[in-house]
Amino acid sequence: MLTTSLGPMLAIADDEALLLLEFTSRTDLDDQVRTLQRIDPRPIVEASNSILERIQAELNDFFSSKLDSFTVPIKIQGSSFQETVWHELLRIPYGETISYQELGKRIGYDQAARAVGSANGQNRLAIVIPCHRVIRADGSTGGYAGGTEQKQWLLDHESRFQSKSTGRSTS
Repeated sequence: MLTTSLGPMLAIADDEALLLLEFTSRTDLDDQVRTLQRIDPRPIVEASNSILERIQAELNDFFSSKLDSFTVPIKIQGSSFQETVWHELLRIPYGETISYQELGKRIGYDQAARAVGSANGQNRLAIVIPCHRVIRADGSTGGYAGGTEQKQWLLDHESRFQSKSTGRSTS
């Protein structure tokens, strides 16, 4: 269990990469863990390793506005479509947002906003794969498996940090 400014997060990693990072408040957290166990059936044991130590340090830096991109190794594991969506999420610049529709266009699925939203919601690496940066076409935040309050906080946090680091004002 990791501690963050937005509450506890569950992190699962092997010796090579981060496999899961989720807010414990996520309503379907058990489903996410079961999905991971179907993909990687090794037993989950409560222990620390260099990957878990690294993600805790990077989260600390992220939440204290010292980090705008993660370097912890990650394993992206899902269907081909999900992996395409998740890789594209990694291309959304820090502090910026795009719509589900725009995300669909970027991966060649112009009319697949719902499918993109579903894949976005199945992301098992919260914050690291920035699914929180995808919003509705009307500019509203839309849903977030970790909670809409957390999503809004993350968007506001990134916006404030980005404006400080670039000298731009958000007002």
